[in-house]
Amino acid sequence: MRNLMLSLLLGSAVLFSTGCFIPAYSPIPSKRIQQQLYTSENLRSMQGEWERLWLLDTPNHMTPDRLHGGIM
Repeated sequence: MRNLMLSLLLGSAVLFSTGCFIPAYSPIPSKRIQQQLYTSENLRSMQGEWERLWLLDTPNHMTPDRLHGGIM
């Protein structure tokens, strides 16, 4: 039972640390820069997609300056 638990612990440690052994980007500097630019552009566009999905980019018609005689 003890050997089984140790092997499961070791297996999970290896499974969850795969990113350290397998590099995410190319070792060639010019290709690596291009890959990182693509990744950062995709992450930057994610904010716009999220706002469009939840309709946060629509105009807000409940601003205080629309009230007559209220807070300006």
